[in-house]
Formats: sequence, C-alpha cells, structure tokens
Amino acid sequence: MHPLLSLCVFWLLPVALTLEEDSPLDCRPRRSVPYHRDNALLFREDGVFNYSTMLLREDLDLLVLGAREAVFALDLKDISKKHASVKWEVTEEQEEECKNKGKDAETDCKNYIRILHKTEDDRMYVCGTNAFDPECDYMSYADGKLTLEKKGEDGKGKCPFDPFQKYASIMFENDLYSATSMNFLGSEPVLMRSSPVSIRTEFKSSWLNEPNFVSMTQMPESQFSEDGDDDKVYVFFSETAVECDCYNKLVVSRVARVCKGDLGGLRTLQKKWTSFLKARLDCPVLESQLPYIIQDTYRWCDPQQRWKDCVFYAVFTPQSDTSDLSAVCAYSVSDISRVFAEGKFKTPVPVETSFVKWVMYSGDVPFPRPGACIDNAAREEGITRSLDLPDRTLQFIKDKPLMDQAIQPIGAKPLLVRRGATFTSIIVNQVQAADGNKYHVMFVGTEDGTLVKAVNYDEEMFIIEEVQLFETPEPIKILKFSNITGQIYAGSDYGAVQMPLATCGRSSSCMDCVLTRDPYCGWDKVDRKCVFLSNSQRELIQSLKNGDASLCPEADPIKPVNRSIWPGGNLKLRCTAPSNLARTVWERDGNPLTPAARLQFLGDGLLILNASDSDAGQYRCLSIEHSKADEYSTAVAEYQVSIGAVGTGGGTPTFEAQVNGPSVAGLQVVIALLVVALLALFAWNFYKGHIPLPWNCGKKTRQQSQVTSEQGDLYQNAPRPALAEDKPLVVGTDNGRSNNNHAGEAASGAAEENEDPMVNLPTLKYIDDESEI
Repeated sequence: MHPLLSLCVFWLLPVALTLEEDSPLDCRPRRSVPYHRDNALLFREDGVFNYSTMLLREDLDLLVLGAREAVFALDLKDISKKHASVKWEVTEEQEEECKNKGKDAETDCKNYIRILHKTEDDRMYVCGTNAFDPECDYMSYADGKLTLEKKGEDGKGKCPFDPFQKYASIMFENDLYSATSMNFLGSEPVLMRSSPVSIRTEFKSSWLNEPNFVSMTQMPESQFSEDGDDDKVYVFFSETAVECDCYNKLVVSRVARVCKGDLGGLRTLQKKWTSFLKARLDCPVLESQLPYIIQDTYRWCDPQQRWKDCVFYAVFTPQSDTSDLSAVCAYSVSDISRVFAEGKFKTPVPVETSFVKWVMYSGDVPFPRPGACIDNAAREEGITRSLDLPDRTLQFIKDKPLMDQAIQPIGAKPLLVRRGATFTSIIVNQVQAADGNKYHVMFVGTEDGTLVKAVNYDEEMFIIEEVQLFETPEPIKILKFSNITGQIYAGSDYGAVQMPLATCGRSSSCMDCVLTRDPYCGWDKVDRKCVFLSNSQRELIQSLKNGDASLCPEADPIKPVNRSIWPGGNLKLRCTAPSNLARTVWERDGNPLTPAARLQFLGDGLLILNASDSDAGQYRCLSIEHSKADEYSTAVAEYQVSIGAVGTGGGTPTFEAQVNGPSVAGLQVVIALLVVALLALFAWNFYKGHIPLPWNCGKKTRQQSQVTSEQGDLYQNAPRPALAEDKPLVVGTDNGRSNNNHAGEAASGAAEENEDPMVNLPTLKYIDDESEI
C-alpha cells in the first residue's frame, strides 16, 4: 500500500468511527404496534377509493373528506359516523372523450376530488379532475345534507388534469392560490391566483422547470411590520435544476414566494407575478451524494409568538434507488425570509458550449429590490402597487428569479433520519410536559401505512412508536390535526382513519411508561396506570430527556406460572420484550442461563429440548433496557418448571394456552370432520373392494391357498371377478411392493378382453395392518 494512502486511511478511521457513533441511522421506534382495529377509527365505503383530500370544518364538527367521485361529511369526533355525502361522477360522454385521448377508463377517466376549501360565506369550494377536464363548484352543508350548486366553473390552472399529479392550493381571503398544470399534457406548470385578478408565473424553465408541487401556505408578514410589508404565500416543490452544470438531470427541492397584493406589471410581466422568487432547500443526509427531494411540509406557529418564530417541518426522500433513508428537516421562516430579502441572485451566463451556466450575480441591483413586496420605502418613491414598478426591476426578476444562497435547516442537519420507511407526510403538535417544558411531537406518515411518532430531546431524536394504521400496507397521502378534538386524521387510497395523539394504556408498568418517554403520558402512582397528561390533576411520574425509571415505585412481584414436562420432552416458555430497544435474558434459580444445544433462546421465549431432571427449577425472564439515565431490568415472566416421571401422574405435561390459536370448540369441529372423512374413505374402499368385508376373509384365504406363483402370465386370460370384494390387493410375487390399484385394474382389464373360464391367479397377499397401507 502506498505510504500516503496508508496515512489517509489511519487519519480517516477515527473520523469514520465518530460518524458511526453519532449516526442517526439506528433510530428505531421503541414500540412497534401491529395493525389492530382498535388502533384507529376507520371510514370507507365499498367501491370508493382515494380518500386523499380533507377539510376540517371545526365550526360544524365535521371532517369533509374528498375521494374518487364522492364527498363525505363525517363526524369530527368519530369519523366512522357519516352525516352526509354527495356524488360527483363523470358523464358517459366525458368518460368516452377521456378514453379517446388515450387515458384509462377505470383509473384516469374518473372525477378525483382534489381541492376542498372553506369560503368566507361558510360555503366550500370544491374541484375535481373530472376525467382530465378539471371543474370546480361550490358546496354547502345544511340540515344534515351536502349539496353541490352545480355552477360548473372551469378548473384549469386550479385543479390538476392528472389525478396522480402532485399539486398544492390554499384559499386565502377568498382568493384561490394553486400550483398545478395548465394543460392536458402537464407541460405548462403554473403558480396562479385565480381572483380577483388572475396572476400566474411565466412559462419559462428559469421560473418552473418540470416541477412537482408539494404544499402551500400563507404567512401574515404584514402584522406588526415596521417596514409596512405585505403578507406572503409560500409554495414548496421539487424541480429539475436549471443551474446544474451536469450531463444528467438533477432534481432539487425549492421554496418559492409571492406577495398577496401583487397585481402584475404594467408593460413587463403583465398579469404575471412581479414578486416570484425561489431558493433551494437543503436537507443534508449522511452518505447522500444527491440532494434529497421534498415530499410534504407542515407549518407550525406558536399563537403567542410573531410569524418570524414559525417553523416549516419538511419530509425528504432520496431521488435514487441506492439509498433507503428518509429524513425530516426543520426551517425557520425568518431564515427563509432573510434569503429572499437580502440574498444574492443567480444569473444565466452563456458560455462557448451550447448550455447556459448560472452564476452568482455581482452587478447592481435596481430599486425597488426585484421580487420585494411594496413596502414603506417604495411608497415614499410613489410606488404604491406592483403596476407602478419600473421596467428595470421587472425585467431583472423576469430573468433572474432564482436566489444564489440555499436555505439550510435549523441546526444544519436533519431532526430525524430513518432507514427503511419512506416518509410521505407530516404534522407537528406542541405539548407541555410534566416538567413544564414544551416539546414538538412529529407524526410522520409512511408508504407502508404506518404513523411514526417522534420527538427531538436536546438534539437526540427519539422515536416513541410506529403504529400500523391500515390492515394492508397503504401509503398515507394526507395528515390533518384538529385542536378541538385532539385527534389525528389520515387518508389513503383504502380509507380514512382517526386516532388520538397518544394511547398511554399500551404501557402496563411504571418502568415501561417512563421509558416510553412520551410527553403526553405519565404514571399515576395512585391509580397505578399510565394515563394521558391532560386527563389527570395529580402529579405524574415522567422523565422525557433521560428516561429515569428509578423514579418509579417498586413493582409488584410476578406470580410464577407452573409448567410440567416429562423426561425427554420439549417445552417452550414464552417471554416477549416490551420494547424494541430492550433485550431479554433468562435466569434459572437465580443464575443466568446461556444458550446451549438443549436451551434455545428465541425472540419470543425459551425452548427446552430433550428435558432432563436438571432442567427443573424456577425460570425468570428479564427485560433489560438502556436509557440516558441508566440501564434498567424488570421481570417480564416467571415459570416454575417440574419434571414428571413417564407413566406417572406427574408425567403429564402442562401446555401453554394458545392466546391466538383455535378454540376448543373449533378443534372439536375439526376432529369431527376428520372422523367423518375417514369413515367415508373406508366406505369407498369397501365399495371398490380395496378392503375385504369380514365375512369374505375366510373365503378369500381358501382361494389364496389354491393359486400358485408359477403362473406369471395368467393375467391375460383372467376373467372378470364375480364380486368387487374379490379383487386382489397385492401380488405375492412382488413381495407387496406393486401398486394395489394398478394390480386390480390389470386383472379387471384382462377379464374384459377374454371371456374364457376362470383360471388360477398368482398368490396374493392381503394387508391386515392399517399402517402398511
């Protein structure tokens, strides 16, 4: 090895080990909850799919749910209860026209509800793909009924044509802001405000280049603004990077921003955004070579703080198949605003080759600043609206909407990195714990239909649990949270579910409750159970940052379960760790056990093989779990095993009751069916003559004594037997190895061909023992 290469290897080794120790890739959920119907309340209707659009109408105690060709009004407290529904189906003519354009009749040529927003007059604005011809309408809820007004507004630019194309929209002060495609082919992406004056983006690759829109939100930046700033609308998306100097397409994540009061330019950028700016979003994930792609965002704001303290949480996935990591990054709104207000621009520069290179713009920036909203400084210059902006400013933003500086996440690293589970959506809730501190709990949906619940404790990411919401793995497409009910709502193709923020009852002991480190849950010493924090007025035991289970009172001893086994038998003692982060160890009579040929350590228990007298004793299964505070062990199961002598009463083994196995009644039914089947089999064999009747046995024995084994070719001349019961089963010359059925068929077939008198047959052997069959 080259000396310099060796030096590099030894120098990088400690760095690699440090990265491995600090790697967040081993972040596993403490508890994995498999699917159970009690995990969440489910709503679905037969024949209806794609429950992916939700509107919380907390003023009406409703969850309005948009699906394929239907809208449902569900009880907000229990979505399994439907109050009303309305169908919005495509006509036969629309479906036929869609098919003629080359689309699939069963998947594409339906009406997928994609937009649901509340209007200021308490109606709802709803749009659907409508067989690749998007249409919008107004809908009202009154007297327990949903009603479409059937106004039939054009939905182009508001709602996607393709039901599987990503999009984003919000309704802000009765103005619809939408990010989708303007045409059937999806080749004209647009960020548009539909009313009162229609404003949209330019059809230029420097503005939007093959984008996938993710989400949209508004920020009230005019509130308490010292500069007289305007409110903003932010849109998150991914697109092919125009600034990338590379041979292959590179996709990057973006955030763009426009001003609410933008009316477009007077001559340049007429009816186009004069405030459109965009910047790259970075979410640096360990070992990633390519930028990660944004999939969903959630804006969290403290109602007692200003807008600058708001945070955007975003989920990212890799753009190549070489990685199976997903990540969550958080971004400060003030950081994003600062890049747009003070950052440098990128500018295209033609080079000698055929492509255009994007570099940082270092020239003079005109006033008012390109992309800025109308503020007090502009008003002092007589510019009170975007129509008053000079052409120099407008031409600048038309050519250079991209910022040079990328926006980095809070802490310059992800909050959560997870291997294996592909993240799809996210919501965040703030909770005040027993220690008085406030924590942000993240609920992340995955492609497998699970909901990951995680908290960041002083830069330590801790996954509390992962719950399977649907019986079959269904990607979670949307997540919503209601402050009134304190419930989470999730939608997928299969259906919609509702679940609480926490299910504290899953922890049956104080140690388990504390080590779960769930800010919603604490151990009640009086009631001796893990309870929801807001449901108790007493002081609860909770240790979120350290997981200090020493605060718990001493647990009640476990009552041993008696087990008995005979010598040479096998016995399984069940024990399941209460946590994915715990390991189990076994003790016998207070001494630790080690795996051996006759002692097999399984994931769910201990298997004793070929038992002997030395295997008798008291067995104890301990769960050992490490937290930041200490390592804790607790007894999970205890057994008293005795060895009984064969042939004595004590030798009868005691088996474990099957928790999920068949019932006794079910077992009796199975045995009865087997007996009936066996009797039917015997009857059939009697009928076919495969088994002789008792009164023919003596007769057959006398016939057997008269035949000789020397007549090997007599099968050809054998007549048909008079009775079916007289058919031979086994030919003696074959020593019982020939096939019984074939022998009988041969004899019968020969008899049919030759009607000569009866001839002697070879010596036959009958099967007397059933085990020889």
